[in-house]
Amino acid sequence: MPEFKDVEFMTVEFMTAREKELVLKAWERFLKGGCRREDFTERLYHHLIQHCSFIAHYNRGGFFATYFERGDDTAHFLTQFDRSKGCKSVEYGRTDWVVGGNDVSQGYYDINNAMVDVAAKYIPALTMKAQQDQKAADIHVAKRLLAKHDISFTEH
Repeated sequence: MPEFKDVEFMTVEFMTAREKELVLKAWERFLKGGCRREDFTERLYHHLIQHCSFIAHYNRGGFFATYFERGDDTAHFLTQFDRSKGCKSVEYGRTDWVVGGNDVSQGYYDINNAMVDVAAKYIPALTMKAQQDQKAADIHVAKRLLAKHDISFTEH
């Protein structure tokens, strides 16, 4: 897997090679930091909605809430950047954002594939954490519901 420093990006009509480098740096910082809100930059958000087959979800905050506030949603988001899962868009089910077939996306294959390559080293740990977070949240809700209905439960 190439380090992003080794990737040569091409400038296209709506994005310079330097802008692509900055997106990739923001992407790695976001993943490395555990998908924290403070690392989800405007630059990264715009690239995802404009060139990676995501819809805007109203704004950056709405997008973050959709994909990073629940473990199940984070794990689902990460599948789009996982080659072993086919890199299918989680919103459209297509792969043209990364593998071809769409003239509009063609100028962004370099950055999008670099994002997939960078994500490969973070996806296993991020997915595991997302699943653990979701399990904890589900158990919390289940306990609240049991208590609401005055039902006792003993964990094993």
